[in-house]
Amino acid sequence: MAEREEAHLNGAYYGPSVPPSESYHRPSRGGGPLGCCCSCVFGLVFKLIFAAVVFMGLAFLVFWLIVRPTKVKFHVTDATLTQFNFSTDSNLHYNLALNLSIRNPNKKIGVYYDRIEARALYEGQRFSTVTLTPFYQGHKTTNILNPVFQGQQLIVGSDLLEEFNEQKTAGVYKIEMKLYLRIRFRLGKIKTGKFKPRIECDLKVPVSQNGTLVGTFQTEKCSVDFFNYR
Repeated sequence: MAEREEAHLNGAYYGPSVPPSESYHRPSRGGGPLGCCCSCVFGLVFKLIFAAVVFMGLAFLVFWLIVRPTKVKFHVTDATLTQFNFSTDSNLHYNLALNLSIRNPNKKIGVYYDRIEARALYEGQRFSTVTLTPFYQGHKTTNILNPVFQGQQLIVGSDLLEEFNEQKTAGVYKIEMKLYLRIRFRLGKIKTGKFKPRIECDLKVPVSQNGTLVGTFQTEKCSVDFFNYR
């Protein structure tokens, strides 16, 4: 019995063959040649965009150094108010004439004023609108415009008459003029597209009674906003 067990243990094994173990290779996450190609394309696009931004920045810097663009300046140099009163039906009767100075300080840039709309407001309410004649303004040139607001307009408000009476007593009225423009710039033979700046002029206008001014009008500088056109 012991001899049989020893012969079984020490003898050759004649059972079924054991298959060889297979090595498992995990697929790569790089996506192969396609992933590498996409990375190259994205890298190239990024480099092109970066180069374009740098080029545009340098071009703008060179343009600014050569041209030195400066904002056009607007001033109201004189104002004559011969009528400004309310009737019993809340209509404002007015006669206002202004001298508007527009100065282009640029040496190489001209300005086309394709549309000039002037609005007069009192206590935030518009009471008159006039359209002025378009014109071209050359380099380092000053032009004088003369908007005239005349007529009557219904204006209502809870505190309007109270403010009006206070200003009437002082002899000076707070009137606002806004300009809505459509302009183009010219540099040599190159003309830009249209811009729509808004100009705001806060005025303190003395009333003229029987040809005599109660006070003296002081020149007012107007603010220029290229991005708030309403």
